[in-house]
Amino acid sequence: MPKRKVAALEKVEADLVSLQYKIRRDPRSYAQEFYDQWLAYDAQRQIFVSSPATASSEDVKKFHDLVDLVAHVANLYPEITAPFPDHLKELLNQHHAVLDKELREKIVGSLVLLKRKDVIDSTSLLTTLFPILINTPSKTLRSLLYTKIISDLREANNKTTNHKLNRTIQTVLHNLVTSDRTSTKGMWACRITRELWRRQVWNDARPVDVMKEACLSDNEKVVVGGVRFFLGGDKEREEALEDDASDDDVDLKKVKHQGTINKKTKKRSKQYEKAIEKIKKQEKKKHAPHPLNFSALHLIHDPQGFAEKLFQKHLQNTKNKFSLENKLLVLQLVTRLVGLHKLTIISLYSWFVKYLSPKQANVTSFLASLAQATHNLVPPDVIEPLIVKIANEFVSEASAVEVCAAGINSIREVAMRQPLCMNETLLQDLVMYQKSKDKGVVMAAKGLQSLYREVYPELLQKKFRGKQATMGLRSGEIKLRRFGEEEEGGIEGLELLARYKEEQKKKKAAEEAEEDENGEKKAKKDDDEEDDGFNSDEWEIGSTDSESSGGWIDVSSDEEDDGPAKKKARKTKGGDDDDGDEAPDLVEKEDPAAEAERITKLATTTILTPADLAKLQELRREAKLDKMLGTTQSKRKKELIEKHIEDGVTAEDIELPAMLGKKSTKEERVALARDGKPGREEHKSTQAIRKSKKEAEGKSTTNKEKARKKNFLMTIGKARAKNKRSLVETKKALTNHIAKSKQGGRRRNGV
Repeated sequence: MPKRKVAALEKVEADLVSLQYKIRRDPRSYAQEFYDQWLAYDAQRQIFVSSPATASSEDVKKFHDLVDLVAHVANLYPEITAPFPDHLKELLNQHHAVLDKELREKIVGSLVLLKRKDVIDSTSLLTTLFPILINTPSKTLRSLLYTKIISDLREANNKTTNHKLNRTIQTVLHNLVTSDRTSTKGMWACRITRELWRRQVWNDARPVDVMKEACLSDNEKVVVGGVRFFLGGDKEREEALEDDASDDDVDLKKVKHQGTINKKTKKRSKQYEKAIEKIKKQEKKKHAPHPLNFSALHLIHDPQGFAEKLFQKHLQNTKNKFSLENKLLVLQLVTRLVGLHKLTIISLYSWFVKYLSPKQANVTSFLASLAQATHNLVPPDVIEPLIVKIANEFVSEASAVEVCAAGINSIREVAMRQPLCMNETLLQDLVMYQKSKDKGVVMAAKGLQSLYREVYPELLQKKFRGKQATMGLRSGEIKLRRFGEEEEGGIEGLELLARYKEEQKKKKAAEEAEEDENGEKKAKKDDDEEDDGFNSDEWEIGSTDSESSGGWIDVSSDEEDDGPAKKKARKTKGGDDDDGDEAPDLVEKEDPAAEAERITKLATTTILTPADLAKLQELRREAKLDKMLGTTQSKRKKELIEKHIEDGVTAEDIELPAMLGKKSTKEERVALARDGKPGREEHKSTQAIRKSKKEAEGKSTTNKEKARKKNFLMTIGKARAKNKRSLVETKKALTNHIAKSKQGGRRRNGV
């Protein structure tokens, strides 16, 4: 009896599958058969609606197959199957907790199938699945619904951005977080938003507002989910992009080489064609315009208010019972916001005082957060007590060397962003620690000294300033920026282009003056020349000493200069002294206001042509090269102060000097030596490893290796012929061999 039942079920299932195939081919001819199955489906549905828990396994199986049949052909009979999507939604909403697992998955899959066949839209599908995702106790159903929701949103935004659907779902997620701030349901809003942000489906300010509300929730898990999004969401997005790019990489040389050494078949030729198509797609992606993916921290509306609420609710509030690890995450987000947007939260710095102690757990994370929260608009009086506290608690001869190095390095990170927080006495005391016996402490102290050589050398004693800082102070090139003072913006490297144009004008003027003197060509005096600021008086001054004027032109290519009249007038005043050492002093005395006025004039009154922009890029490249080679004085002031603004400071940055100064243990050295070597079970030689690596890359052996392995009887004839050659023939053969090898062998690969 059981065998007959199984056979009957299999026959019914086979009949439904064949009926589905026939209906797809000819819907009109099988309309009556489908209507009979629809009536059977409706009868089974009423049974499940009344009591789904009491249904037998046979009824579940039959209803499962009927739902599958109707879902696949619903678009062919829209009048009959009009109530079908509502039936599935009702069944899933009311009885998802008691339905059979396979039947429940089939209903969800049928709804997704109806959406793909355009029977229902994405909004209807997602508003049905999302409430069940939040309320169902089944872990497998939650996983299934989460996957379907993410995939449906990706498909909806695949070709073009579906703004209407995105706004609807984002509003649902926003309401989910804000409706009940104590519930854990907001975790699903965090998960969905973070995944879609990582996949670049959502990249505007609305999902950022959802995560902003999640950070202000009362539930610890929801808060941590929102905070982790702001701290690591952008990095995850970049890693996902890199993974997608690496997956698409195709080694065309390898495919082509395998096609040449193996037998030519249609399969290999198709593989080669597919590889070429992939490479063409990659080239299209490379030349496509880069999307503007702004960081989530930049898209926050009202960062000042958000940072204040976050600090007061989760850190300053004594009733908050978050764990220390989660408090540190919130602190990192607050300090990142303060440093990135240059916010002002005065109470934040006094809150740090009780945590700046070597006995505090995760103290390096607190020190890194303090450095993140510092910028040039923070009052120095607020930070100075914290610097003194760190120096008293961490930096002393009685402290451990790791503690001392971490303290000095954290002070350096803070001073890098606000140099005015340091007083002269404390700085001299900290700089003297470079005489310590520990390498980490010495490195930290020297780093602090080199920082103040760049940003505020007046605080250092003369013996610690160094040559460049002393010369910069004497010439007035290094100036202390006052509190609240900002650098003027503009086009990067525009002063280089202005200086280059000025030099070209001077060279042209010198050439024309020289030609006029020799009688070879008359100087041209027209309106354009007068507009450039040149007249006959200036030519006469510049032409008194052609060699000296040429020398001054060479000097001005490296230093800032003003108009040609000032330059040459100073030269005539100084007499006939051609000593090159005086040139820098004269150039340094040049009025910086005139230089700024000249750059402003170039930026506001001149339209930069493509040739100017190309020259500007070339000048920038040369300036960077000179800086790397050390041919010009390094200008690291801006780089040092604005370091880590985008990436943030980590505990590893604070601990770095101590780790560098610490000697590695024997276990660490053994692990480093074993790194990159095969395991103990392999026991391969170096040649065997190289051979297996070549085979994995699809490479063959070299001609030398093939000749070495050739049978002796195959080479004996050539060896005998070589022995019979005369000296003249041997010389000719060697000469030909050398000539061929220079050309790249028989194939002339070197040409």
